[in-house]
Amino acid sequence: MEEEEIINRVASSALEVFDLEDYYPAGMRTAVDISQWLDEGFLLREKQFREQLKSHDWQQYDGHFVAVYCSTDAILPAWAAILVTLQLAPYARKIVSGTIADLDTALYQELLPTLDYAVYKDKPVIIKGCSSKPVPMGAYVLAAQILQPVARSIMYGEACSAVPLYKTVRK
Repeated sequence: MEEEEIINRVASSALEVFDLEDYYPAGMRTAVDISQWLDEGFLLREKQFREQLKSHDWQQYDGHFVAVYCSTDAILPAWAAILVTLQLAPYARKIVSGTIADLDTALYQELLPTLDYAVYKDKPVIIKGCSSKPVPMGAYVLAAQILQPVARSIMYGEACSAVPLYKTVRK
């Protein structure tokens, strides 16, 4: 009995895989919690707040991507986060208001529009779903928007179990 050759149909297809993990911006991510400088984590006393910011070691964030947030339900004036941001600005690579996921989304929002999508022109594309890095949902949403006018079709997941999302209507 002759053995049948196993053919990898995915590898021989026109299918292109768009893996957001390939574009995950390298660098340290740090969350800075404003509540650490609030009285009992809730009350902002301006003089004390400003003094604590002045004495904080901002150099520790040198080269970091930083998310500025408040972990408590404190009601803060807008200038509080702005003041923290201005302290971070000489050191941090990027600063956003929000969570680490918000930070990663912002990084992808800057990066994805700069990529060359010519390789995906008129081809079926799978936006790879599994990732060992924390790719935020916002990055997937943006990637789909950017790929839609370029790709013939868009799927999500893995080649063996992709979910169809979009297909160009042939005229």
